[in-house]
Amino acid sequence: MPHPTPAPAGPFAWTAEAAARREEAGLTRALRPRPAASDTLDLAGNDYLGLARHPDVTDAAAGAARRWGAGATGSRLVSGSTALHAELERELADFCGAEAALVLSSGYAANLAAVTALAPAGTLLVSDTSNHASLIDGCRLARGATEVVAHADPDAVRKALAAHRGPALAVFDAVFSVDGDAAPLPALAAACREHGAGILVDDAHGLGVLGEGGRGSAHAAGLAGSPDTVVTVTLSKSDHLVNTARTFIFDTGLAPAAAGAALAALRLLRAEPDRAARVRRTARTLYEELTAAGFQAARPDAAVVSVRAPSAQEAADWAARCREQGLAVGCFRPPSVPDGVSRLRLTARADLTPADLDRALSVLTRTAPPAAR
Repeated sequence: MPHPTPAPAGPFAWTAEAAARREEAGLTRALRPRPAASDTLDLAGNDYLGLARHPDVTDAAAGAARRWGAGATGSRLVSGSTALHAELERELADFCGAEAALVLSSGYAANLAAVTALAPAGTLLVSDTSNHASLIDGCRLARGATEVVAHADPDAVRKALAAHRGPALAVFDAVFSVDGDAAPLPALAAACREHGAGILVDDAHGLGVLGEGGRGSAHAAGLAGSPDTVVTVTLSKSDHLVNTARTFIFDTGLAPAAAGAALAALRLLRAEPDRAARVRRTARTLYEELTAAGFQAARPDAAVVSVRAPSAQEAADWAARCREQGLAVGCFRPPSVPDGVSRLRLTARADLTPADLDRALSVLTRTAPPAAR
C-alpha cells in the first residue's frame, strides 16, 4: 500500500499550502514544451508579423551564431557588444524616429532598466492600473513613490501630477497586453507636459503593428524623438541608461543569434510594410466574427483580441479543450489580470489565412463553456 507523500517541513512548508490554495482556486500553471513542428494553429504567441520561422530570419540567426558565437560572452560594457548589436540599434532608432536605441536582453529587462534609471529618489511614478508586470516591478524597484491611476485616464494622470512637487515620470503600456486596447498617448502626453513630467511608453505590443509601416505607437502619436519621452525597445535616453541601468550594466548581452534575427526581421518589415496592416485587419476580422458568434470579445487596437470566460477554471478548461483540438490560445486568470476577469487571449498574425480564422472560430465555438456566450 503506497504511503502518502509527507508535507514538507522547515522554512518552506508554506509553499505546499500556497500550492494547495492555487489548485483549489483553479490557478495552477504548468509548463508545456511545444514541439519544433506541429499542426497546432498558434493564436497564443506574440509572433504578430509571422516572421519567427521566416527563412531570412532563421538564416540570419544561424549566420550570426556561426560568426559571433552562441552567446554574447558578457555584459554589453565588458565583452557583450558586437558590431551586430550596434547595427541593430542604429537601424531601430532610424526606423522608429528615435535619437538613439539601446538593445537589452529582453523587454522585461528593458522596462526595469528604463523605470529604475529614470526615477531617482524623490520622483513620483504615475502608473496605469493595467500596466504590464515589468513596468509594475520597475516602479517597485525604483527609489521614487508610485501612484497607480485609473486605466487610460488622462485626467487621473493630471490629478496625480498636480498634487506632487518635484520630478515625475508617468509610465504606460502603449498597447495593453491582456485586452489589446491602446493607450490614448496624445492625451496622456498632454497631461504629463502640463506638469513637466517625463513619459515612458512600453511599445512591446505596438512596434511592428501600429504606426506607419509598423513604426510603433509612439511614432503614430507624434512622440518619437521627443526629448521628454522614452520608448522601450527604442530608447532616446540611451547614454544615461548605459551608465545607470543595472539590468543593462550587469546582465549578459543579447545573444548574437537573437540580434541577427531581430535585424533581419526589422529589414523584412521595412521591405514589406503591409505586414503591419495585415495584422490589424486580421485582428479586426477575428473580433467581428467572435462577437457575431455571441462571445464577449474586446475590440482590438492592435494584434490582441481577448474573449471573456465565465471563471478562472472554465477559462483554463476552455483553453485546454482548444489545445486538444489543435488550437493554441492564451489563458489569463487572476492574479495576472487584476480586475478578476478571466480571459482567453488570441493574437493575430500577418500570415493567418481566412481558413485559419474559420478553423479558430470553429474550435472556439465547439469548446466554449455554455456561459461564455
